Amino acid sequence: MLWSKHLKVIGFSAALLVAAPLLAACTLTPVYSGRLAENANLELAFAAPTSRLDQVVIQELALRFGKSPTAPLATVSTTASATTLVNTVTANPNKAYEVTVTATLTIEQNNDPKAKPLVLTRRATANYQTGAQILNDQSAYTEASERAAKSAAESLRLAILATLTR
Repeated sequence: MLWSKHLKVIGFSAALLVAAPLLAACTLTPVYSGRLAENANLELAFAAPTSRLDQVVIQELALRFGKSPTAPLATVSTTASATTLVNTVTANPNKAYEVTVTATLTIEQNNDPKAKPLVLTRRATANYQTGAQILNDQSAYTEASERAAKSAAESLRLAILATLTR
């Protein structure tokens, strides 16, 4: 019994000594960051936003990709819609809603006029609640729609990286 316990400890220690140098060579890096995300070929020139949600998406994408006037032109259009989550017949004035933001990004290739523009569409949702105060309800809707727009922008960023880096 005593020898078997010592043999187990020695065997485990030997396995650790062999595995440690092998595992030390491994590194973990995120798929969509580092040199891939900082590639100069991924800069975009953004068209002027037409709404606040367009501006939120453009700011998020410009932060990640950078801006360049000679880069391909990217146009963003967003729509937002809110739906109620639960219909109840109670005296409680609070209601739960969900806002859905659909963001469409069109990237035109300026070096090849015959090429079709790249069109990417992503959708994101965010929840919010309304109560008895109109100003608070509008603020909750605005904040939720901006959160959803940021989520849609992140999804568009990943779609751009997946499409343009092939």
